[in-house]
Amino acid sequence: MLELAGILKSFLVVLHLVGLSALLGGFLVQIKAMRAKTAEILPAMVHGAWTSLLTGILLVGVREWELAMGGGEALDHSKIAIKVVVVLIIVTLVMLKRKQKPVSGALLGTIGGLTLLNVVLAVFW
Repeated sequence: MLELAGILKSFLVVLHLVGLSALLGGFLVQIKAMRAKTAEILPAMVHGAWTSLLTGILLVGVREWELAMGGGEALDHSKIAIKVVVVLIIVTLVMLKRKQKPVSGALLGTIGGLTLLNVVLAVFW
């Protein structure tokens, strides 16, 4: 069972990174449009935000499953809670403003900054 959990975890990590890439990539593509005040929330950003949230939750579940089977190491639940709050803010902003054209550069900067914050939290904490 631990092998299955490991395979599932690896698959979810790949999907999590794909979601992150779509979200951050969508933001980066809009930087030039932000200067021209024509920026918008791209569909890739919407899909990336949801993918990041859902795969992150599933990853926590798989890690807890591994731990229950005697493998892996305990999660830092305070870190997970903060990362979930950050990604929920991102999803909320993306969903509320996805049909608004143009969106402000401050909004896109907030989405990009929060996305980067979640990466930093994952790597350095």
